Amino acid sequence: MSKKDSNNSYDSKDIKILEGLEAVRKRPAMYIGSTGPNGLHHLIWEVLDNSVDEAMAGRCSKIKVSLEKNGSVTVEDDGSGIPVKPHPKTKISALTTVLTTLHAGGKFESGAYTVSGGLHGVGISVVNALSTYVKVEVQRDGHFWNQDFDLGKPKSKIKKGKVSKKTGTKVNFLADPEIFDETQTYDYNIVDERLRQTAFLNKGLKITLVDNRVKPPTKEEYHYKGGLTDFVEYLNDGFDPLHQKIISFSDQTKDSEIEVALQWKNEDDVTIKSFANNIHTLEGGTHEEGLRTAVTKAINDFAKKRNLHSDISLTGDDIREGLTGVVSVRVKEPQFEGQTKTKLGNTEMKSRVQVLINEEFPKWLTKNTKEGRAIVERCAVAAKARMSAKKARELTKRKSILETSGLPGKLADCSSTDPTESELFIVEGDSAAGPAKQARDSRVQAILPIRGKIINVQKVTENRALQNEEISALIKAIGTGIKLQFNEEESRYDKIIFLTDADVDGAHIRTLLLTFFFKFMPGLITSGKVWISEPPLYRVKASSGITYLKDDEALNKFKKENKNKKFDISRFKGLGEMNAGELWDTAMNPETRTLIKVTLADAKGAMAKASDMFEILMGNDVSKRKLFIEKNAKDVRFLDV
Repeated sequence: MSKKDSNNSYDSKDIKILEGLEAVRKRPAMYIGSTGPNGLHHLIWEVLDNSVDEAMAGRCSKIKVSLEKNGSVTVEDDGSGIPVKPHPKTKISALTTVLTTLHAGGKFESGAYTVSGGLHGVGISVVNALSTYVKVEVQRDGHFWNQDFDLGKPKSKIKKGKVSKKTGTKVNFLADPEIFDETQTYDYNIVDERLRQTAFLNKGLKITLVDNRVKPPTKEEYHYKGGLTDFVEYLNDGFDPLHQKIISFSDQTKDSEIEVALQWKNEDDVTIKSFANNIHTLEGGTHEEGLRTAVTKAINDFAKKRNLHSDISLTGDDIREGLTGVVSVRVKEPQFEGQTKTKLGNTEMKSRVQVLINEEFPKWLTKNTKEGRAIVERCAVAAKARMSAKKARELTKRKSILETSGLPGKLADCSSTDPTESELFIVEGDSAAGPAKQARDSRVQAILPIRGKIINVQKVTENRALQNEEISALIKAIGTGIKLQFNEEESRYDKIIFLTDADVDGAHIRTLLLTFFFKFMPGLITSGKVWISEPPLYRVKASSGITYLKDDEALNKFKKENKNKKFDISRFKGLGEMNAGELWDTAMNPETRTLIKVTLADAKGAMAKASDMFEILMGNDVSKRKLFIEKNAKDVRFLDV
């Protein structure tokens, strides 16, 4: 922790109290979203956001997050330190006030922070309320200060400790298992991803992640002097960039900050990430709209001025093909919209982002004419592919892949014409399709095999995705059309079921299917028509009969419960190894099968993660795949990669 000199002060008078903590433990999901894994990790984000706010105010340069052996988490920074003097309203220490009062903090008063992060803005008081204990150590005003809390209540008054010339805050908390009864284990990869992202968004901030739960402890440092340019370089790792120099702009006004970084590549992958006050706006918003509009205008103006491909009209999709872009804004009063509150609604940010890009991007294109021409050529190729696809559809008298007049040849359809009783099983390859066709109730159950891993629709343009044979077969078989032409009432099936192998490849295929449905047919998900079947991974033969077990956890439980009995264990390498009777009993019989309904949150998560995970597990970079396996595989004996 180091001392900071700043005119931007932060003291007890800056703490404004809004309300108490009464309902937090009674209704925790109202404050942190859930009491599952997402809510558990949200505790870290709330404490982390306080440290990042200090960094955004220029008072903090280092943050350290430690995952402790006992399941607790420690977050420490070298910021100003939480104020400790008595609060003018409560007459008790501001530290105690912040820890015990909901919505008490510097970000609610104008003097302490210009902009601040935090999606819910409920602060460290909620972490305190939902933790078995919280221990706070502050360095400021020339001394150490300590105070401990149990279940949100102070154990004692704040204690003044030894002399210190440094400043900062250290918080150690243990989530209450009575609240977080599903899990109290933090996922290293989730924390790793969030901290790396935070470091990218806060240029120059050094963040350290220590995992003391393993031997020896691991340590990862995130420190990016280039900020968003480093972020784009990281996102484009493994791709072939069209231009080496990453395009970047920034602007700062009294009540907002804007940063933009762009780079095109030769591949079709489109990645646009937007952030507001360090929050990943998954649903986009006004700042992302401003980026898309301004980039389209700048490229078209550049092409027109130099008479490049004057016979072609470049659309926004043409121009974004191959683009990796990040836009990050900081707003004094952010307004979040959308179903998950991750869509920026501040109308003024669209015009501000547009103004910045409209002013700076043409200058860059003029100074870098060679790179600008290469980008236009790249966009023209995309436009020609789009127009060729359109002509091909017209030449076939509009019998395009979106029409269902011709069902895919590999579809083994059901005989029933009543969609309310019909089911479509999407199975993995011909080897699984064989027993599935034999096992099914052919009156109401249809089988559609897909060849291997379908194309990742998040990584290619819409035209490229629609030309894919497997995607075409899916759209034809289901019959609803896609996107603006989607009509749920035209669905030929009441249930669409993913039936894939119970291994990592099967999980990967499910992720790619989820990404497809979320992008092209989200209405099937919201109406509850998309399901995942859970076939068993193991078959156990004993004198008492045959038992099917879903996964390793179920197998270990079975072994413990039957440790004195003799049995024979077989592991299915795939659905193709099952006979028709086994497949019917375990995955297709409505009376005995296990199905999981897909929710919109599942699909959004798959869409957000599919691109990165696809590259790790299935890309050409062996080192990334090896590192992923080393970090995640507890037992790699049966890992099929």
